[in-house]
Amino acid sequence: MAAKVGFDGGDAAALVNELRASFASSKTRSYEWRVSQLNGLLKLATYHEAEIVDALNSDLSKPEFETLIYEIGMLKSSCKLAIKQLKSWMKPVKAKTSITTFPSSAEIVSEPLGVVLIISAWNYPFLLSLDPVVGAIAAGNAVVLKPSELAPATSSLLAKLLGEYMDSSSVRVVEGAVAETSALLEQKWDKICYTGNGRVGRIVMASAAKHLTPVLLELGGKSPVVVDSGINLQVASRRIIVGKWGCNNGQACISPDYILTTKDFASKLVDALKSELENFYGKNPLQSKDLSRIVNSNHYARLTKLLDEDKVSGKVIHGGERDTSNLRIAPTILLDVPQDSLIMQEEIFGPLLPIITVDKIEDSFDLITSGTKPLAAYLFTNNQKLKDHFVRNISAGGLVINDTTIHLAVPSLPFGGVGESGMGAYHGKFSFEAFSHKKAVVYRGFSGDASVRYPPYTKGKLSLLKALVGGSLLGIIRALFGWSKA
Repeated sequence: MAAKVGFDGGDAAALVNELRASFASSKTRSYEWRVSQLNGLLKLATYHEAEIVDALNSDLSKPEFETLIYEIGMLKSSCKLAIKQLKSWMKPVKAKTSITTFPSSAEIVSEPLGVVLIISAWNYPFLLSLDPVVGAIAAGNAVVLKPSELAPATSSLLAKLLGEYMDSSSVRVVEGAVAETSALLEQKWDKICYTGNGRVGRIVMASAAKHLTPVLLELGGKSPVVVDSGINLQVASRRIIVGKWGCNNGQACISPDYILTTKDFASKLVDALKSELENFYGKNPLQSKDLSRIVNSNHYARLTKLLDEDKVSGKVIHGGERDTSNLRIAPTILLDVPQDSLIMQEEIFGPLLPIITVDKIEDSFDLITSGTKPLAAYLFTNNQKLKDHFVRNISAGGLVINDTTIHLAVPSLPFGGVGESGMGAYHGKFSFEAFSHKKAVVYRGFSGDASVRYPPYTKGKLSLLKALVGGSLLGIIRALFGWSKA
């Protein structure tokens, strides 16, 4: 008989059963276990920085600066916050009771969901793998992590390090590609967290629906940047550039996807962007060590297809240089590409940035709302009315005024999408809540037992119960004394 190769449905079922047995033992529910695992993640990130930097350099040529700050640094901050706040997060929350249940007390108890599956993305393969794990462990769950096969060095390192630092009876890593992910999705989970594109998100959601499994989907979309006149253009340009090209060379779900500005202001904005791009990445950005490469040849081909479309290729006003052998595309700005072009019909997820011009800045809001809801939206302005209008009327996972992407670094804010950009949210306490069930608990004694709720039913009992349920003090008094309404 041939030796078995790979990870199939049987292996996935056995893995889930093993983790369910561990969860059933209640070991993951204790504060001590949760803190020990969070400290394990913190040590993992602290003691292996060099290996993590090397893995991300291998997978994406990601600059060391970006890895240390945006991947390792943010993961360590997430761990430290969870460790510091865990006791307060776990503590039951007192809830107010009503006269209907008097005498009684009530509380909301956070309990772990059970065994959860986390399917990660390739663009931030360290942070987006382990940040959800922080929330899942803090909430007391057993966890299976499936890293992205498109970042193989990071995937292999995660499997190795989690095996060394985490409790393998309750936290496991499954490596592989479509076959392994499909085998995992066949199983019944208590929650699935997926980060990636909408096409795969639909597959994940359809698989989860078969078992009525809740999902947390972090997807993406075309995140717009609206740029008004009368602003500090140098600062705005720098913040747009670092949010676009300084975040994995545009390969980030919250990177600016396109800019909206007025026809009158476009040339000034373009000049400022060109100047700052050269300051940041030099005259030959393909040689810059501060820009990631495109993740693989498939994505490189996808991006060049967007750039080479007939109706788009003549719209390039800056950049466009390519190095196919090294999978590099220089920061590229395009002006007034058609709305029906491919580059405006799908999330770009790369170093291409179209600028769309409108007659009035207010017209940009209509263009944004005519499409699907993005994961993020950005506005640069000093106009308070414009800020208010933007916040009131633009629906997106998150908004930032006069900067880009920084909301991701605020742990007191939820991070998640809306509509086609995702569902559910995490980060900080929201991560704990994303992987918890809020259990309602009411406590009563045996005194104060009112016969009014028991048969035989009478008009008097009905009047009193209607008043109790309706919260009418006058109605209660009337019912108790047998008074009728005037």
